[in-house]
Amino acid sequence: MSPPYKQIRAFYDDETVTVYQAYNTAIASAAVAQQKLNASPKFRTARMTWIKPSWAWMLYRAGYSYKDSGQERILALQMRHADFMTVLQKGVAVDGGSMPLPEVRIQWDPERNVRLGKLDYRSIQIGIPASLSEQWVEDMIVGIEDVTDRARELKKVLDERPDVSDDELVGIGLVPVEKPFELPEELQRGLRMIKVDSEGHSP
Repeated sequence: MSPPYKQIRAFYDDETVTVYQAYNTAIASAAVAQQKLNASPKFRTARMTWIKPSWAWMLYRAGYSYKDSGQERILALQMRHADFMTVLQKGVAVDGGSMPLPEVRIQWDPERNVRLGKLDYRSIQIGIPASLSEQWVEDMIVGIEDVTDRARELKKVLDERPDVSDDELVGIGLVPVEKPFELPEELQRGLRMIKVDSEGHSP
């Protein structure tokens, strides 16, 4: 059975949820060394930062870290469940475009597999606005790991062994096991994960 059309899938344990973003080397190196995303003055809290719980979507967005110098280091950012939920509760679902919003932006894009192929359901991207960025950086990120080498090794394996199975990629530690992150129905409606009628009720 195929997954729901819109679903939050993430690597998480009982305490934290992992989200991803790619940065340039100056920002990433300082962030990992000091475990603070804003450790480098090059990090700007005045701009929106998009985070993604999907490893495959991050690989697609950054081209396995080879796309450009601004995305050459991929970071895994751990957030507590409660903080992740807080961000989602502030979210406003949008249909793309560049309309500035003070709220957290929620965008649903076609999910990808680790070979970057498009799947027939959608994955969440979360835009952290300037109004929340400082709090997110200072209080909501509890761990930072550089996973660039994992992304590059994954690409190498896929190039050398195009028939390698997803289960094998999981087994050798190149693909995390992502599970549905369940949300209350009211929040699902607010994030446009499920259809609602004209009065805001799910069918």
